[in-house]
Amino acid sequence: MAPIIGRLFFPSDQPTLSLAAVYASFAVALLVRPVGSAIFGSYADKHGRKRALLIAMVGVGLATAAFGLLPTIHQVGIVAPILFILLRIVQGIFVGGIVASTHTIGTESISPKHRGLMSGLIGSGGAGMGALMASFAYFVLSRIYPGEAFDEFGWRVMFFSGLISTFFGLIMYRLIDETPAFRQMQADRLKQGASAKPAKPLRTLFFGEYRNNMLLNLLITFGGGATYYITAGYLPTLLDMVAGVSHENASTVLILSSVGTIVGALVFGGLSDKIGRKKTFLLLGVLCLFGLPTLFTRIQPGLELSTITMITCGISVLGGGIIAPVLIFLNERFPTVLRASGTGLSWNIGFALGGMMPTVVSLVSSTPADIPYVLAISSACLAAVYLVGALVTPETQGNFK
Repeated sequence: MAPIIGRLFFPSDQPTLSLAAVYASFAVALLVRPVGSAIFGSYADKHGRKRALLIAMVGVGLATAAFGLLPTIHQVGIVAPILFILLRIVQGIFVGGIVASTHTIGTESISPKHRGLMSGLIGSGGAGMGALMASFAYFVLSRIYPGEAFDEFGWRVMFFSGLISTFFGLIMYRLIDETPAFRQMQADRLKQGASAKPAKPLRTLFFGEYRNNMLLNLLITFGGGATYYITAGYLPTLLDMVAGVSHENASTVLILSSVGTIVGALVFGGLSDKIGRKKTFLLLGVLCLFGLPTLFTRIQPGLELSTITMITCGISVLGGGIIAPVLIFLNERFPTVLRASGTGLSWNIGFALGGMMPTVVSLVSSTPADIPYVLAISSACLAAVYLVGALVTPETQGNFK
C-alpha cells in the first residue's frame, strides 16, 4: 500500500519522492525497534519469553489497527503525516519486543538438529506467512473495494486486520509454555540463592565480553536484512510502479511470492542444519550476488503476468533464504541469560539500518523506470557485505549454552 499511503499522507509531484517519504516513515519504525528489543529483551531474559511475547503482540496489533483511523493530509493537513510517523514509532517499539521474544522462544524449545529449520520458519518464514496473510487480505479487499474505492476506504480495512496479531497473542499465551532453556536458568538461579548476581544484559552486551560479537553480527544482519527489505519488502512497489500490475493481479502475484519466501526460508534454514551456518551464509551470498541483479533488471512494463510471477517468486526465494539461518546464528552467539537481548538487539539494529535501503533506492531512482537497475546494484553491494560477514564470523552450529 506504499503508493497509496504516499498519495494520502506524503503527496508529491514526483512519485518516487512521495514513495521515498513513505519508506522513510517505515525506516523510522525500524530505527526504534532496537529500543523495543532493549526493553522487552531485558524483560524476557529476566522474567521469561512468554510474558514479553504477550505484551508485544497485543501492543503491535492495536498500534497497526490504529493506522486505519488516521485522518489524511487532505483532511487535517500537516497533522496527518506527523500522526502517521508517531504511530510508526509506537508500532516499531512493540515489533522490537516481538523479535526479542519470538526469536528465542522457538529455537529454545526444539531439538538441536532442527534449530536451523526453526530459525528459517520463524525468521523469514514467519515474515512470509505474515506477508501471505496480508496479501490474502489485499486480494479480498481489492475485490470488495475495486479501483478508487480501495484508495478511499479499503486501505483502512487493511490496517484493521492488524487486530489478528492481538488475537493470536492472547491465544498463544494460553497455549505455549516457557522454554526449557529459560526454566533451567531459573532453576540454576534458585540453587545459587542470594549469591546469584542479577543479570545486566545491556551492559554486558555493549561494554563487556560480547561487544565484538555484536559488531560482527551486524555485517550479517545488515546485509541480510537490507536484502530482505529490497526483495520481499519492495515487491509490491515494483509491481505497482514499474510493472504496472493492477491491484487485483498484484494481490495474486504477492500471494505466490509470499509462498516463495516461505519456501526459501525452510530450504536454507534446514540446509544450515546439514552443512552448518557459515557454509549456508556463503552459498546464499553468492546466489544473491549474481541472481538478484539478473532478476531485478528483467522487471519491465508490459511483461506477461506469468513471467512477472516467476521473476518475483525467484526474488522472494532468495529474499526469504538470506535471513533464514540468521536467527539461529544469533541464538548460538549468546548464552541463555543474554539470548533474548543479544539476539533481539543484533537483529533489530542490523534490520533498522537495512530497512533504510528502500528509502535510498527510491531517492536515487529519478523515475520508476530506474528502480530495477538501482535495486540490481544495491543487491550486489549488500551481498558483498553479507559475504564479508560470513567469512569473518565463526561457525556456531552446536554452540547453544
